[in-house]
Amino acid sequence: MFVPSEPGILHADADAFFAAVEQRDDPKLRGRPTIVGGGVVMAASYEAKSRGVHGGMGGRRARSLCPDAVFVQPRFSAYVEASRALFAIFDDTAPAVEGLSMEEAFLDVTGLERISGTPRTIARRLRERCRAEVGLAVTVGVARTKVLAKMASRAAKPDGLLVVMPDREREFLHPLPVEALWGVGPSTAERLREHGIATVGDLASRRERELAFFLGPAAARHLHAIAHNRDRRRVRRGRRRGSFGSQSALGNRPRTRRELDARLVALTDRVTRRMRSSGRAGRTVTLRLRFGDYTRATRSRTLPHPTDSSGSVLAAARALLADCAALIERRGITLIGIAVSNLTGRGCGAQLELPLDGSRRRELDAALDEIRERFGADAIRRSASLAREASFSPWIRPGEEPGSSLSS
Repeated sequence: MFVPSEPGILHADADAFFAAVEQRDDPKLRGRPTIVGGGVVMAASYEAKSRGVHGGMGGRRARSLCPDAVFVQPRFSAYVEASRALFAIFDDTAPAVEGLSMEEAFLDVTGLERISGTPRTIARRLRERCRAEVGLAVTVGVARTKVLAKMASRAAKPDGLLVVMPDREREFLHPLPVEALWGVGPSTAERLREHGIATVGDLASRRERELAFFLGPAAARHLHAIAHNRDRRRVRRGRRRGSFGSQSALGNRPRTRRELDARLVALTDRVTRRMRSSGRAGRTVTLRLRFGDYTRATRSRTLPHPTDSSGSVLAAARALLADCAALIERRGITLIGIAVSNLTGRGCGAQLELPLDGSRRRELDAALDEIRERFGADAIRRSASLAREASFSPWIRPGEEPGSSLSS
């Protein structure tokens, strides 16, 4: 167990998650106080929070505080989809991700400076991707410890980034009110204030034995440690995941079929590389699209056998994209993503490729994985992912190469 000398732990937290998803999906709600729920407030946008509305509050009280608020019914399927999209970006950013809730996670980026840049750069890029690809604002705190990273993200909300450098930890931590500490609720805060402890600095000045008299030994040990930023917990990978996915924002301009195929190749490489490194194979390939009119579409195809082969997943993804050609042509496309689910361990019935073709594909996949592991994700790319513009038909039909023409 050790505490690193430099900040390498990120705490990423989507702002007002449920309400933000509603505002993202309904342009009429943007900029307006939005409350998810009816009898009890499940979530409130920052426009409503500024009026004193908060989660868990009764609906009648929320209406009295914010009479012009728009109340919407929760849409859990939309929240689950947004959560999966966020965590796909989290997983693509750091090798170790510990989820805390649907919209919140710790990421350990220690040692990634040569590959991905400084933790500040990584955090900035993460926020940009969440905004562009998922349409949600994510606040990030960066510090040496988990507890300090979480407090930094809380201090940076909404839609902010705060990096706490080692030589500024005490300066950041000690002026904060005790309520800011992770694990201090209203009753504990009241008890601390009764004993003259109003700030984290006040708490740090007391001895643990003194705190134990009125807090109990366990709480005293915990609070005394975090007041001195003693937190030896590492970022732990969460439970075994149910899917691997990645997506890419495309902007608003029209895209050629070659450009879309290049994105699909890059996304497939990214997803299958993570599958192979985790020893997983999957059967169901899902394509996710967002169109120019903000509507979305999801298409899936289940393969006969589990696979972690880039070629097999790409073939299924290309077929799904071809099926959506008419939608893309009518509405335009602003985001594309793929996911592989229905997972098993690689040895549990994974697809065996034909010897004349599959063995070479597996060797190629393994060689690319090794090069990227040693020199970074962008060290080598498949030629199709570097493709530029070709003819202006924005899809690839099954069996066609990206550069071939389409018959009408």
